Amino acid sequence: MAGRRSFGSVRKRGQRWEASYWHAGRRHTGPASFGTKSEALDFLATAQSEIRRNTWIDPASGRMPFEVAAAHWFVSNPAKRESTLAREEVSLRLHILPTLGALRLDQISPFEIQQLVNEWSRHRAARTVRRDYDVVRAVYSYAVSNDWLVRTPCRNIRLPAVPRAKRHDLTPADVVRIAEAIPERYRAMVWVGAVLGLRWSEVIGLKVARIDLEAGTLTVAEAITRGLGGQLVTGSPKSSAGTRTMTLPPSMAMLLADHIAAFSEPHHPEALVFTNSEGRPIRYDNWRRREWLPATAAASCDGAGFHDLRRLAATTMVVAGIDIKTAQVRLGHSDPRMTLAVYAAAPPEADHAAADRLEQKFFPDSGSGSTRAKFAPNRPNSVP
Repeated sequence: MAGRRSFGSVRKRGQRWEASYWHAGRRHTGPASFGTKSEALDFLATAQSEIRRNTWIDPASGRMPFEVAAAHWFVSNPAKRESTLAREEVSLRLHILPTLGALRLDQISPFEIQQLVNEWSRHRAARTVRRDYDVVRAVYSYAVSNDWLVRTPCRNIRLPAVPRAKRHDLTPADVVRIAEAIPERYRAMVWVGAVLGLRWSEVIGLKVARIDLEAGTLTVAEAITRGLGGQLVTGSPKSSAGTRTMTLPPSMAMLLADHIAAFSEPHHPEALVFTNSEGRPIRYDNWRRREWLPATAAASCDGAGFHDLRRLAATTMVVAGIDIKTAQVRLGHSDPRMTLAVYAAAPPEADHAAADRLEQKFFPDSGSGSTRAKFAPNRPNSVP
């Protein structure tokens, strides 16, 4: 038994109704059989309306497995950094595809996404959970943008709260102790981080040719990061602002000259300034465990990370009165707000200096006590 109309057709099979229509050279059927003819006709009316409004989505696209959509998404952006690709590949392979990979895109609802996030949250750090969820959300956003789905199931998902990152506010005295405790081969690295504020990837990617001792400058033009399969790869700095040239303090220039003469190849411009004992690029995990942690422990700076040296460089410049634009350029930040909000901390001595300046401005005669006496509240001569 079949019924025909101007768009599509419906027919009865047993006690159920089916609906189908032709569009874009293909025959499309309803996602399921319908209990009544009216429901089947409503389905066709909706499909026809979507085609007219140009909002129609091919139902077959939603039946694509998540792992196929993820594979398309993974290679869709040629501008992604190698380190980003490596991080996303690990998230997909270890944490996302084992659960979602074989499911169809249209089978995964907000409920399943929330359940997955809840399961992750029971065993993993909140920051890691959010990073993996961002990958799932990005895959679905890509699917929606390619008209494979009408909307994403990543809606109103409750994520674990990320605790505020604990930071270790180092001082110049701390840097001296750490530099003294670390092997001499890596001593200049500590000072480059603290004085020049280079990122770890920029420090280990620094080449001899980028240090101009006659001009007294250092140029950041390369960075070494971990790529796919854990391989170290050389690329550009983190952002366009990361490529920069800065003037070296004279003592830093001398320190780097001595280091290159002792541990690098001064006559080979493409040689790395900092390498491990075998002359190879330094891997952070190994270096941190073998060199950095023992040195910070010996310097009574347990818990400090190499990135805290960069924060110290930012804080020192801001507190010293160096204008924010100069500090921003030297640190390679795209936005000066990053320099102030994230990196520049106010050490106790800066707070004391602020109090002293306020004292001088508002109570200039504090030595004689006349200013305070003028505004002080009246007090009884004696206490009953």
